[in-house]
Amino acid sequence: MNRTPAEDRAHWEQTADRLLLAVRPYATAGHALIGLPGVPSHNGRHSDGLEGFARTFLLAGFRLAGAGGADPHGLADWYASGLAAGTDPKHPERWPSFAEANQAKVEAASIALALHETRPWIWDRLDDRVRQQVLDWLAPMVGNLMPGNNWVWFQGITEAFARTAGGKWLQQDLDRTIALTDGWYAGEGWYSDGLTGALHRNFDHYNGWAMHLYPLWFCRILGDAAPAGLIDRYRARLRRFLEDQRLLVGANGSPLVQGRSLTYRHAALAPLWTGALFDATPLAAGETRAIANRMLDHFTRNGATDDRGLLTLGWHRPYRGVLQGYSGPASPYWASKGFIGLALPADHPVWTEEATPLPVERGDFTRTLAAPGWLVSGTAADGVVRVVNHGGDHADPDRLHSDDPCYARFAYSTHTAPETPGDASPGPGSCPDAEPLDNAVVLLDTHGRASHRRPSTRISIDGATAVSRSRAHWPEDATWDVFGGPDTAYRIGPWVTVGSALRGSVEVRAVRVDPADDDPAGEPHLLRIGGWALAADPPSAPAPAADGATARVADADGLVSLVTGIHGLPRATVVPGQDSNALGAASATPVVESEGPVAHGSVCVALVHLGEADPSALPEVTTRAQDADLLVDIAWPNGARDTIRLPDPAQDPWKDRPRA
Repeated sequence: MNRTPAEDRAHWEQTADRLLLAVRPYATAGHALIGLPGVPSHNGRHSDGLEGFARTFLLAGFRLAGAGGADPHGLADWYASGLAAGTDPKHPERWPSFAEANQAKVEAASIALALHETRPWIWDRLDDRVRQQVLDWLAPMVGNLMPGNNWVWFQGITEAFARTAGGKWLQQDLDRTIALTDGWYAGEGWYSDGLTGALHRNFDHYNGWAMHLYPLWFCRILGDAAPAGLIDRYRARLRRFLEDQRLLVGANGSPLVQGRSLTYRHAALAPLWTGALFDATPLAAGETRAIANRMLDHFTRNGATDDRGLLTLGWHRPYRGVLQGYSGPASPYWASKGFIGLALPADHPVWTEEATPLPVERGDFTRTLAAPGWLVSGTAADGVVRVVNHGGDHADPDRLHSDDPCYARFAYSTHTAPETPGDASPGPGSCPDAEPLDNAVVLLDTHGRASHRRPSTRISIDGATAVSRSRAHWPEDATWDVFGGPDTAYRIGPWVTVGSALRGSVEVRAVRVDPADDDPAGEPHLLRIGGWALAADPPSAPAPAADGATARVADADGLVSLVTGIHGLPRATVVPGQDSNALGAASATPVVESEGPVAHGSVCVALVHLGEADPSALPEVTTRAQDADLLVDIAWPNGARDTIRLPDPAQDPWKDRPRA
């Protein structure tokens, strides 16, 4: 949409106001709880009601701060009323305590942050009794041992605010938060959201909307009381991260469809706006707003809100397949973090400079993100950004897990979503994967059941190539184990080593399968490689085609998903899906397979394409052996050359991991 800079600001304000006014009919009389319609989270309706208040209050906080307290809709008084009722332990609308609802710790941080940003218009005008009630409600956070992930920052933010407001706080808690965060820093601007198996593996949108956002706001709240040099350290890390994140937004305005909590949608803008607010960005002001505008318009255009003006649980349409057990009707309102830009005054350059084209519109690019283990390619012709994943996993490397489609796929993009059939998982991860299909490399057992990948181990990442390995395994029952929880029995099989080379719209995906020491013979397996799943709502459902070793799917917008088997994968087919994709009710995935049982110690290769049309030219691929390693040499049409090296797992010091 073509708007002037002034119109952009007005559009964002109007959007925020509509979101805030739409929830009011669902609030209790005292405004302390906002009980939005829909299926409750596993935290229960009381906790969900607090979530409705806290997350919309965060949006109101940014709206009021940037407007200098101008308040045409009475936001300050409305939320002040809710604060008074919610923190009164005798009030019928009282908020749950941290002991009653663990989720309340998450919401406390949004409340504390909003109170800080609106201090002159809300906190300073509350009577002493209400201010003390708020501090008393926050007080049990002190000394509470938080989980070793982004949750430590909920404690850090609340205690920082309490410290400035005369409440309880503990230096030991603040020191622990800072120290743990430093330990999770994986370099080049990337944080792992905690560690699994003492490794940096947990890479997703939380890196931006939590691990970069809260540390800088922590310093903002503490002001001169913040440790010397801390804000500069956090600024430098965010500035480096934004060099990468600016590339991970498609020309359609979509962020990467990867990781959990995807229903937060616009929250993916949080680090971009935070960079502008804290002078911690390499982006020109016009580029920041251009990305923000495009993402806001993307979700607005694709139905993120329903006919009541409420944010829905899903990505585009309401869709429970990308939810988690903690997702309730108010969860999508963490999208409030995507409106941080409203906290900047109207005369800030992000609101006055002309918007610029997005990076993917300015030209093709490739990038290697060593910290998360991702290869990135953006193509200007179609505006698609693709990520090939050989590093992020979010699973303990010492335990077998069923695959999570939002973490265990080999590739993600801004224009497609992984197949996620089913409903919300009862655990903290995303929907567990009954049958890995799209962008998966699986072994099919004699019953046709697909193996799972998690956990995977990164072997290498170098230039445009990356390699990882996993032990094929099959769940023996339907008790899916996503996060290493209740016991799930697995039948284990061979080692599967996968290498990728990514340039433009095409990934060369090479696979070797090797027997494990504890299963030298094993049963025979077919090898299957899945391409990108495409989705579209009827009547414009994907039009599939399969011809020999090539399977192809095209959607109504001309996006093409194609996979071609060029070594050892002569069978091609298209697998349809129904209500299994966040982007549309109908979907389809092209796949290629081996003719018979895959030979151990050999190499199979497929070309996997996603773009606006069939590729005009494909790379030339040859294979060879070098000692025990298998090599795949690639000559690209533009003259570039790459080699994928698939090492023998017998030489891998990690070959005995994971354990069943």
